[in-house]
Amino acid sequence: MTATQTPPTEQPKTASDAGARPYATVNPFTGQTEKEFPFLETSEIDGVIERAHVAWQEWRRRPVEERAAVVGRAAELINERRDQLAALITKEMGKRIEEAAGELMLAAMILDYYAKNGPRFLEPKQIEVMKGEAIVENEPIGVILAIEPWNYPFYQVVRVAGPNLVLGNTILLKHAELNPQCALAIEELFRDAGALEGVYTNLFLKIPDVERVIADPRVQGVTLTGSERAGSSVASLAGKYLKKSVLELGGSDPFIVLDAENLGATVKAATMGRMQNSGQACIAAKRLIVHEDIYEPFVEGLKQAFSTFSPGDPADPSTTLAPLSSERAAADLHAQIQDAIDKGATVVHGGGRPDHPGAFVEPTILTDVTPEMRAYNEELFGPAAVVYKVRDEEEAIELANSTEFGLGAAVFSSDVERARAVAGRIDAGMVWINQPTGSFPELPFGGTKRSGYGRELSELGMFEFANRRLIRVFPGKKADKPQAG
Repeated sequence: MTATQTPPTEQPKTASDAGARPYATVNPFTGQTEKEFPFLETSEIDGVIERAHVAWQEWRRRPVEERAAVVGRAAELINERRDQLAALITKEMGKRIEEAAGELMLAAMILDYYAKNGPRFLEPKQIEVMKGEAIVENEPIGVILAIEPWNYPFYQVVRVAGPNLVLGNTILLKHAELNPQCALAIEELFRDAGALEGVYTNLFLKIPDVERVIADPRVQGVTLTGSERAGSSVASLAGKYLKKSVLELGGSDPFIVLDAENLGATVKAATMGRMQNSGQACIAAKRLIVHEDIYEPFVEGLKQAFSTFSPGDPADPSTTLAPLSSERAAADLHAQIQDAIDKGATVVHGGGRPDHPGAFVEPTILTDVTPEMRAYNEELFGPAAVVYKVRDEEEAIELANSTEFGLGAAVFSSDVERARAVAGRIDAGMVWINQPTGSFPELPFGGTKRSGYGRELSELGMFEFANRRLIRVFPGKKADKPQAG
């Protein structure tokens, strides 16, 4: 940090927090506000929705191969612009430059996956019937509102955009207030890839105007990745106006270690699962549940691994610990950690804010966390792990399921069949065995309980906002031939 740089300033999470503050690029490493963007005027919303609706009427009639080609070209453009886009991600939300490039690689893979496989997924399906024919056709339903978060500003968006644009829906995107330049860059990608005007539109939307968009009869669905509070609000509005909704609301994912033939590899996996993206991932390993036989060496190994992280400029490839997305995010996480410490938790490593400019929190390991502490029930969105000791797999399963969340989970054991049996009893949308929970285009992504509902990615992601229309055909009686007059 140079002498001319200012200390970080608190950044609001939502428009309502800010009192209608514009979208802004606030660099979480320097604290500087680099660029601001005005909100979309309420009076302009109807016109934007109308353009998306008109575009849908044309887009849906384009051959699916043509729509897929546009999505495939967007994938190519991400790869061509990767360096530029990665720098933008790092500037706006503080992601390490190497991880930003990795996010873009995954985003391109998702778009390419739907470009290549979407037309096949959408082919009509025959249902075997006793008489005649039954066919299920897959049709787009219209304009979809997507409300997306800051932690993976490209990956989260293409999870929605890829399948829906191939299907024939059109997208209105309300991105996080932290990522205005990323939001504009994504809109530019689809425009440059050949999407019609109105097919994909970025909205710098005020929070109070979200209801206006959902309520509009031309908008047929809404999807959100975000907090429980935001999900509850959007689900309520979707129900009020009878719109289909999909929600991904984060989690408190268990990482269960039953045994360890190679303890070092397991500790490395736990470290990666917890520390990726500075711990700001919905599917990060947040609760490490370890069998008592290996608990002490596991905790010691984790401590050594966490001690290798040190804060630095996320644009520098040598940096090992990036800042959190904002000073407010760092302060909120530190408050959760301090609450646990004040109520008796043991700090194995970290626990504070490093003496370094930027929105940093020390990589933290807590043990002896109990239900009255916030860290027991709340999602810790940052570089903080809670480690629990259990006597057997029954206790591990009970602890893993003792949360209102149910997004992802991981089970580690040298006995794969044992791990599979445990995985089958975990209340989660995704359970990975001997690997931290991850995401790939061909795998369905989503959760249960308060982690939301619906699925993105894979073939399942094509149909959340599709009209799966049944055509039932019975043999008809042939008309009599006309008689000569």
